Amino acid sequence: MSQRVLKEFPPDVIWSSTLRRASETAENLSKTIGCSVKYMDNLREQQETESELEFRLRGETVLSTIKQNSDAFNRIVVISHGGMITKMIESFLQLPTQNNKWFHTNNTGIHFLEYYKGHQIIKFANSTSHLD
Repeated sequence: MSQRVLKEFPPDVIWSSTLRRASETAENLSKTIGCSVKYMDNLREQQETESELEFRLRGETVLSTIKQNSDAFNRIVVISHGGMITKMIESFLQLPTQNNKWFHTNNTGIHFLEYYKGHQIIKFANSTSHLD
């Protein structure tokens, strides 16, 4: 995965969940790319005490925080977990907070989202071609 990201869309910075699997992936990618990692507790998966609405609102807050704190960068990578990735994509697409959508993410699946001239573009979702 790291080699594909380096070759096709190298980031300027990586945002990562603090949970072990995501943070280890972020560290490996950071070594390959040569960029820094910013860790964010809120990128973790849904908590047992958290309602669906609370989880979605956390996803919106995470996306907004990352966007606001990444103005200096052309491209960023976010390493998180399936549920949080779904909530961030829902927020990116401005879907209603109550919906029946799910964006499947395989382990190391890559979603490429882009803000471009006032538009939200999904270039691809859950790509695992680096595993071939």
